Amino acid sequence: MQGLLVAGRYRLAESIGSGGMGRVWRAHDEVLHRLVAIKELTAALYVSESEQAILLARTRAEARAAARINHSAVVTVHDVLEHDGRPWIVMELVEGRSLADAVKEEGRVEPREAARIGLWVLRALRAAHTAGVLHRDIKPGNVLLASDRRVLLTDFGIAQIEGDTTITRTGEVVGSVDYLAPERVRGHDPGPSSDLWALGATLYTAVEGRSPFRRTTPLTTMQAVVEEEAAELRHAGPLAPVITALLRKDPATRPDVSEAEQMLAEAAEGRRPNGAQAYVPTQYAGTTPYRDHHSGTGTGTATSGTATGTSGTGRLGTGSGSHTGTPLPPLAGQPASGTSTAGTPPYGPTVVGPAAGGPQPTGSGRRRRLRTLALVVALAAIIGGGTAVVLQQWNGPSQSDRSGSTTSTSTRATGGSVPDSWIRYEDPVGFSLYLPKGWKRKPFGPQGELKQIDYSPDGGRHFVRIAIDPSPDFADARSHQEDLEQQVQRLVNYKRVTMEDNTYRDRRGSLWEYTWTALAKDPPYVAGPRHAVEETYFSRDGVEYAIYMSSPQEDWATTSKQFKWVLQGWQQPR
Repeated sequence: MQGLLVAGRYRLAESIGSGGMGRVWRAHDEVLHRLVAIKELTAALYVSESEQAILLARTRAEARAAARINHSAVVTVHDVLEHDGRPWIVMELVEGRSLADAVKEEGRVEPREAARIGLWVLRALRAAHTAGVLHRDIKPGNVLLASDRRVLLTDFGIAQIEGDTTITRTGEVVGSVDYLAPERVRGHDPGPSSDLWALGATLYTAVEGRSPFRRTTPLTTMQAVVEEEAAELRHAGPLAPVITALLRKDPATRPDVSEAEQMLAEAAEGRRPNGAQAYVPTQYAGTTPYRDHHSGTGTGTATSGTATGTSGTGRLGTGSGSHTGTPLPPLAGQPASGTSTAGTPPYGPTVVGPAAGGPQPTGSGRRRRLRTLALVVALAAIIGGGTAVVLQQWNGPSQSDRSGSTTSTSTRATGGSVPDSWIRYEDPVGFSLYLPKGWKRKPFGPQGELKQIDYSPDGGRHFVRIAIDPSPDFADARSHQEDLEQQVQRLVNYKRVTMEDNTYRDRRGSLWEYTWTALAKDPPYVAGPRHAVEETYFSRDGVEYAIYMSSPQEDWATTSKQFKWVLQGWQQPR
């Protein structure tokens, strides 16, 4: 699309950012002869007509919300236009990078600088709240750091305007799971304090280099948000008590905007805010007990991690079942986890326990997780009680996915080594791969910045999973896999077959193969030995791709051959 003239006025130059909902382009306004940023709603290309209407309404609401706010720390919206049947938002172009990029590139942000950034975000929020607008998606990726040291808040895509109830459906929870306030996870209406909680989580990520509540899956992340405290702050300096105050579970006990502004101003000067001490509980001194979200115990000590990112999404399913999760207390008006509602998984058969039988990010901010049946059942109460969790596409495949949004062709793979009976599947996310005819597509987890797509012929007993992460938490594939192995060793009879550096598609990668024993309570497959293999590599633009395959051990001779053919036919998004 580079070079395309939009609405007869804006010439697209290059893509400067993308997420689950859209892509942002640098463009030239050929009427006023200035550079602008244009947001393209790409999500509208992959959903049903009814969902398109909602997405279009949200895009218009984003422009309307941002236009109501007159503040130098809010990205200016110049225009909203229609092109190719979709709305495009023309915005002020900010030369610089996001806070998420800064953390990814530098590891952490110095506390005084983080406080300065937080102060400007808070001022933008004050202006937004005064205008009757809740942002509802404060996160590092939506905080822009201009090259002239300005700090700007952007992406009001899911903002809520006071008095406007036409877009968000009843009970819907919208936002990035790592930064959802506890009251929003519980299905309560958000308020200004919810944005402040997200700011606290954002500042935690900035100074510690990892998200405070990232856990093994979206569900375990929500559980941590509701009932766990963030691990001890180790690098926050004078900002530590401010972050602690903003992350209070009860919104009524958090500081208001004025109090928070005073605290951040003092922290930006290198002073420890006296007013923040009233919000800091005594157990935050020294090492902090925390609840292990894998084992369900509370005997560890808080430790710092290294991961950053946007969306708390799972990557590769596992089949442990050898440990239990810690159930959430029943929410108001919702059934407890032991009721029949919890007995039915909210996301289909491949999500309860192991959707796929392989590794997932670790709990301290890593992106692959161990998923346990007990934890999913416990958290099903959140979903089954009438609160529709719509974190982009978290509810599994949309109707368009089920009715064939993935196209398949008989085009042959380069080299001709893929079996003639296999066909190419063109995935809506942009990648393509060869598989036997009849394999079904199913998105797994939230389809935000981190995308995960399963293909299976039998509901998950045999399957391929593709994970695409544009903001990886590790510098290389091998480091990521070694970190994951520490977690999957919890699996019954886990045994590494191999883990070795390699070269895949002219890029440095790592191949990991292992076996374990699935238990009877680990659907969708029956109990018994299983085998898994994964190729992970980084593209030239820094995107991490994982191609994973798993099957029962008895079928591994065939599956291992299929995996080689999958690798031969794989094409990453262009």
